[in-house]
Amino acid sequence: MALALSLGRRGQGQVWPNPAVGCVIVQGGRIVGRGWTQPGGRPHAEAVALAQAGACARGADVFVTLEPCAHMGHTPPCAQALIDAGVGRVFVALGDLDDRVNGRGVQMLRQAGIEVHLGLGADQAAEDHAGFFGRVGQGRPFVTLKLASSFDGRIATASGESKWITGPQARRHVHMMRARHDAVLVGGGTARQDDPSLTVRELGLARQPVRVVASRRLDLPLMGQLARSARDIPLILCHGPGADDQLQGVWRDLGATLLCCAARGAQLDPADMLAKLAGHGLTRIFCEGGSGLAAALLEADLVDQLVGYCAGAVIGAEGLPAVGALGLGRLADAPRFSLRSSQTIGPDLCHIWTRPRRPAQGADDLAAPPA
Repeated sequence: MALALSLGRRGQGQVWPNPAVGCVIVQGGRIVGRGWTQPGGRPHAEAVALAQAGACARGADVFVTLEPCAHMGHTPPCAQALIDAGVGRVFVALGDLDDRVNGRGVQMLRQAGIEVHLGLGADQAAEDHAGFFGRVGQGRPFVTLKLASSFDGRIATASGESKWITGPQARRHVHMMRARHDAVLVGGGTARQDDPSLTVRELGLARQPVRVVASRRLDLPLMGQLARSARDIPLILCHGPGADDQLQGVWRDLGATLLCCAARGAQLDPADMLAKLAGHGLTRIFCEGGSGLAAALLEADLVDQLVGYCAGAVIGAEGLPAVGALGLGRLADAPRFSLRSSQTIGPDLCHIWTRPRRPAQGADDLAAPPA
């Protein structure tokens, strides 16, 4: 199962709106098939592993990180494919919360006489599939907020200079983090100030993450990198209901997808924005600021993971803070996260913090046949 989970993570950022599933088939103590969900979401992991295993799948043990699908979509149900292959036992890390599956895949396997066990590797699978579960269960994607700052928490000098606070090794690490998410999100201020491309570079990826900009008024550079590449790399612009109609038309003509989101004062409503992005199929969002967007997401309790890159530089109080005003009056009201890991990357420090997680579902009673 550990191998299946590792294989599944290869698909993160490449398979939305589908989950990034891994599958391993074992016959007589030997791995005869392995697979993971392919770019674009198909073929599914089980289909890839079964094709590799061929006739060796008969009577074999199958380890899969999510309940095999039970519905006819663009491909036949994976549960039926496992039945047709004559596998002996199936070990499933977690049941699928999608209403089209949710126990039906396990039910199909058991009714066919296949032994099914749930819960092996459930905690890691819950972490790996958090974005998919968030989209189908809560109507919003998994959100990682990344901040690269000086030792004193500044992301730019008073004049706006920000390139580069951290070193090249940390910046390459950021690109690897981007690649594991479906989309990269920034606020309009960051797009105007930095003119970013928001692409993954130097990793040889054929499929880029979606670029998302939150800009209530759509007042973004029409000659910037995002505009110039909108037809080649997906670009979503989240705007408010009052955005200029002519600007909307210009951006559509440039190739961008526009999502009208509810406004909350002078900003977009972050909960509605994430709901619209989930409706577009996105499961994992990598937010790179700026400070106003970071504050809005934190204030609304919509951040699932914090990733900080800290440089050994001190900019001072006149610099731009990494997070905008939260309006906190008491320390007890401050958003709290738990440290997951920390490591040095070149001369900088990377630390990852997560929200407290509920116990993973995955016991047999969670995959009982639906009533």
